[in-house]
Amino acid sequence: MRPERIPQLPPRERIVDAAQALFTEQGITRVSVDAIAARAASTKMTVYRHFENKDSLVLEWLGRLAESYSDVLDRLAEQYSESPREQLLGFVTFIVEDLEQAGYRGCAFTNALAELPDADHPARALIQAHKQRQFHRLATLCTRLQLNQPEQVAEELTLLMEGAQVVAQNKGIERVGERLIRIAQRLLEA
Repeated sequence: MRPERIPQLPPRERIVDAAQALFTEQGITRVSVDAIAARAASTKMTVYRHFENKDSLVLEWLGRLAESYSDVLDRLAEQYSESPREQLLGFVTFIVEDLEQAGYRGCAFTNALAELPDADHPARALIQAHKQRQFHRLATLCTRLQLNQPEQVAEELTLLMEGAQVVAQNKGIERVGERLIRIAQRLLEA
């Protein structure tokens, strides 16, 4: 009896998956195109056939990551369509679950910004647009919740989540996720 073959992803998907894993584990600047090709069980030539350069691969990765955050908010909107509070707390919980992953290296967007100092790098514009869209979605939910000063609450939630990601990375405070959820709950009750 022959073993069943597991279908392999197309080369482009393997390359993006490999880049995502390596960028997350090691950062953007430390990862070479050769390393991405090796991890993708591919060749450097194949990488360049699908992506003009490493920067375009970084953009693809960050774009997909930004889309995944939007997808979380979309799922929460569908699941809790009548409860903006549950949507907000659901998003905070999503951030907390990310914080609790073993080997947490911090927010991929923040890390990318630190590694791409050129103010005109297209990844910086992508990240800024993503963070602005995310903030506006949170502000809309705070408005729907009829909070006093909804934009301010959305700003505070954003600062809390962003700060928690940094603190979880530097291990400055224990039980960051648990504390983040408690603070967010208090903020939404005010």
